[in-house]
Amino acid sequence: MIKRSMGRMMGTVAVVTLALGIAACGDNAFGPDPEDIEFAASLGIVLDDMIRTASGLYIRDDVVGEGEPADIGDQVTVAYTGRLVDGDVFDSNTAFTLTIGSTRLIEGFTEGVTGMRVGGMRTIVIPADLAYGSDGREGVPGNAVLVFDIELISLLRAPGG
Repeated sequence: MIKRSMGRMMGTVAVVTLALGIAACGDNAFGPDPEDIEFAASLGIVLDDMIRTASGLYIRDDVVGEGEPADIGDQVTVAYTGRLVDGDVFDSNTAFTLTIGSTRLIEGFTEGVTGMRVGGMRTIVIPADLAYGSDGREGVPGNAVLVFDIELISLLRAPGG
């Protein structure tokens, strides 16, 4: 009985040690922490002036907008510009229509649009694990932290919403 308990305790110690070792790394398996990133001055990113959500997304409402906030199931049209932390644009669109929660998007973008109001303008900083992860995509290197400027142009409430 004592041997079994000691074995469990040693296994627990090994797991905790591994977790602490991973957490201590600047660039962990999920990419760099946005707080460790130097953002191009042109982006105007000051993380201390933004709200950090439980997932690690950073949000700043530059203009709040009017009406009800966008929610899961709502169809919205947004204008956006996506940039890397050095300020380089990797994607933009002036009228992109999506259904929140149904359209396949990176998790951080979906979370960032949720809660916006028509006419609202928001800046979000998306950590790599809520973006393209270690794989990246064309124009976006692996483990890239992304910055999006988003404007909510229109909102069509989900049926029953």
